[in-house]
Amino acid sequence: MTTKLTPEQKQLLKDELSVEIAGLLMDDYKYSPEEAIDVLYTSETFDRLQDDATGLYYQSPGYVYSFLQNELKTARVV
Repeated sequence: MTTKLTPEQKQLLKDELSVEIAGLLMDDYKYSPEEAIDVLYTSETFDRLQDDATGLYYQSPGYVYSFLQNELKTARVV
């Protein structure tokens, strides 16, 4: 038997992951809370996290953070 999450439950999981990932950014990159949130919210990783179809909200913070780290390493400043 599988349990279907409500939209509110999915959003709570996404919000909790976002808090954890912002904390990892602050620890690893020494960002302020505002900088960490800005980096996260403007990333492709965050867009994917918000997309229910990806299922990233079911994953661990470390797993999702690895995508963001890769994105930051390969980002090109125009």
